[in-house]
Amino acid sequence: MNATPDLTVTVLSHRPAPQGSKRHVGRGRLIEQSTRVKPWRAAVDEAVRAAVAGAVPLDGPLSVEIAFTVRKPASAPKTRITWPTTRDSGDLDKLLRSTFDALTTAGAIADDSRIVEVTARKMHPGEGLDALDGPGAVIRVWRLTPAVTG
Repeated sequence: MNATPDLTVTVLSHRPAPQGSKRHVGRGRLIEQSTRVKPWRAAVDEAVRAAVAGAVPLDGPLSVEIAFTVRKPASAPKTRITWPTTRDSGDLDKLLRSTFDALTTAGAIADDSRIVEVTARKMHPGEGLDALDGPGAVIRVWRLTPAVTG
């Protein structure tokens, strides 16, 4: 893997939102349970489109690193680092799902099935590697060299 990512995107001022849980609303219809998903995906989409500026989507095997900054609960200690383990911070796998989908629809990557390696973390503002000052995410994508067969 290259030391420099092929794409780096920072999504600022939006709460990362999990995607995946659906709610039945009748007549066989399901809707996304989290009302935060659409705004999150739109924020990722906007940041990605600005970063790629019409470039060809990354294709082939990809490695993705995402650092989610989630809001710190008012009840959490202010003077020490705490882990974002409450329901409010979201399930990491569902945060990835919504973000991967937005990377695809924004044209950054050909399809999220191309992602073969993931590093992800969630933290509170200012409390970890790549933590932002408020909710958002730092996203990095690398193209991986093709595997050697033989």
